[in-house]
Amino acid sequence: MTEFVKPSIEYFELWPLLVVFGVACLGVVVEAFAPRSARYVAQVVLALTGLVVAMVGVVLVARDVTTYDDGAARGVLAVGGTIAVDGPSLFIWGLVLALAIGGVLLFAERHLDGGVSAFAGQAAAVPGTDAETAALAAHREHTEVYPLMMFAVFGMMLFPAANDLLTMFVGLEVLSLPLYLLSGLARRRRLLSQEAALKYFLLGAFSSGFFLYGAALVYGFAGSMGFASINEAVRNDVGSSSLLLIGTGLLSVGLLFKVGAVPFQAWTPDVYQGAPTPVTAFMAAGTKVAAFGAIMRLFYVALGADRWSWQPMLWIIAVLSMFLGAALAITQSDIKRLLAYSSVAHTGFILTGVVGLQAADQLAVGEITSLQAVLFYLTTYGFATIGAFAVVGLVRDAGGETSVIDRWAGLGKESPVVAGVFAFFLLAMAGIPLTSGFVGKLAVFSVALAAGAWPVVVAAVIASIIAAFLYVRVIKVMYFDKPVGDGPSVSYPSVLTATTIAVSAAVTLVLGVLPGPVLDLAGLAGEFLR
Repeated sequence: MTEFVKPSIEYFELWPLLVVFGVACLGVVVEAFAPRSARYVAQVVLALTGLVVAMVGVVLVARDVTTYDDGAARGVLAVGGTIAVDGPSLFIWGLVLALAIGGVLLFAERHLDGGVSAFAGQAAAVPGTDAETAALAAHREHTEVYPLMMFAVFGMMLFPAANDLLTMFVGLEVLSLPLYLLSGLARRRRLLSQEAALKYFLLGAFSSGFFLYGAALVYGFAGSMGFASINEAVRNDVGSSSLLLIGTGLLSVGLLFKVGAVPFQAWTPDVYQGAPTPVTAFMAAGTKVAAFGAIMRLFYVALGADRWSWQPMLWIIAVLSMFLGAALAITQSDIKRLLAYSSVAHTGFILTGVVGLQAADQLAVGEITSLQAVLFYLTTYGFATIGAFAVVGLVRDAGGETSVIDRWAGLGKESPVVAGVFAFFLLAMAGIPLTSGFVGKLAVFSVALAAGAWPVVVAAVIASIIAAFLYVRVIKVMYFDKPVGDGPSVSYPSVLTATTIAVSAAVTLVLGVLPGPVLDLAGLAGEFLR
């Protein structure tokens, strides 16, 4: 008879995760029992406090989880080995929490639409009905968006730290389900928002099904869901290689869907355009960071010994994502759709760093690792993206917020500061020197070259030139095209949105001029714990 072994839970190492989850649950209680008039302030304060406390927890845990002088990984395999609290996990946790703080500030903005938020007054009301009109007249708003966001943050933290396939699937679903709901809660353009949420949900459900099927096949190959056991089975070639290859492909579908890689990018422009702009900002930045953390942990830890099988696949996907994303972005007339296809191209650039995985004994002295380069790129991309979408929410015309590119003509004259900040974010995405994007691309290109993936790097350079055209095109519209009608106007935000934009711009500038500290921090994170 098998003896039951009581599982141990490492509460201190899991403090950041537990705080975020606890705040999300407490937010549900506040939503149920607090007076409607008090919910907004209570939810914003609760969410910000929880994120700051969790950030403090990340710093305290990171003081113990660092690398040895030889770069070996350190950390704790918590909850029976299902969650890996190591250097890369903590780096990603800190980045997700920082982006989430900016997301809460954008969610809380109420000055742009006459004292109401960007979220619908009553999600269940059919657009154009008396129920929706009454909800708008009463200035109702969805304060439950804050606990939903906190649940999404919890999923974003669990996803890249998962050390087995089942835990990774749980993190994937906890991350995704709140975002499906949040995408359909726009106050304006309700039908477009609801359509975006439905598309995101249906395609996300299919991708989750692929992930589960892939997990079953990999379990059939290795006899275990744990990454260390899968890696050992791959090294010893204990099972059917067909099960492993097909399982890896199906797992890749579920993960590549979340980052919007080709050919799984179809949801990206529709959801980015239809979701409330604050949700788009948070989702575009946070989801990419968390999903790439999960991708690297799966491929580096569980499937690292089989990299000659999956690297060619990622080569092809990276090249297709860069070219298709850049080419389709040029044809867009909506700035949110343009940034969506831009994110597809950036997925290809980040994958260029992922395919740069090398054995430790192949690295030259002082050469950065693939993980270090990708973590730095995710930092640069996250802050530039959330800042860019925050600026998009400021531009208005007679009908309210406008994301039609032609309506941005004359913005440079109407509001030089807003146009200048947005142009700066676009130049960072283009990889112009003295911006964080330039250093990020240089880092991922260098590790890919060192790993022998020079065809991918050549394709990335060409795609970067194509992408630069689309960013310059938007800058041209803002500064040199004649305004249409009365031209655009700018709704100046409260300190909440202004802080998010200012911090994002500052990080984008500092990382372009002084990238060393963050690169060193990414290097200090070491490697994934196995």
